[in-house]
Amino acid sequence: MFTGIVEEVGVLLAREEQQDSARLRIRARRALEGVALGDSIAVNGVCLTVTGVVGAGPAGAGTADEWTTDVMAETLRRSSIGALGAGDPVNLERAVTPQTRLGGHLVQGHVDGVGTVLTRTPGEHWEVVRIALPQELARYVVEKGSITLDGVSLTVSAVSAADDPEPWFEVSLIPTTLRETTLGAVLPGSPVNLEVDVIAKYVERLLGAHR
Repeated sequence: MFTGIVEEVGVLLAREEQQDSARLRIRARRALEGVALGDSIAVNGVCLTVTGVVGAGPAGAGTADEWTTDVMAETLRRSSIGALGAGDPVNLERAVTPQTRLGGHLVQGHVDGVGTVLTRTPGEHWEVVRIALPQELARYVVEKGSITLDGVSLTVSAVSAADDPEPWFEVSLIPTTLRETTLGAVLPGSPVNLEVDVIAKYVERLLGAHR
């Protein structure tokens, strides 16, 4: 489980294609503090397992600076991870602990779909970004609700009409988000991982069971 508060922007150093998966090697520092093999780290909002830690020393000593993870074919196909290449920056967040502050919202690291950046509109102190999303996800996105965009917990500031055949939503990015995450450099036309609020999906399921 995650909160959608990015701890660090890492760099994908290498990608090794395998028969039904890919092995990623990612540079990081803060996101490796206290991390051990088998732990979970969200990469652009995708929950991945640490399969190796490399560097000058063990991760627990705070000296490791690279880690590896294996990504199965389905994840590569269903998220923007499949389009990443060496040199690309990635948002990183370690899994939460019982002592972690819930600064964002409950994020599972399970991508529901891939959206597309439509427009970016600069403001005086923030930037409004409009995202197209799959039709089947539109019903879970509401104004003032939460959504995860490439692993970043954000508040929805506007949504398209319920009957719009090409649904979209907007988020407002503050300077910290623009500076400290990859969202500051995502261009129109770029794919972004989307995870809707899991509570909305549970409510829909429960209400459907009582109809």
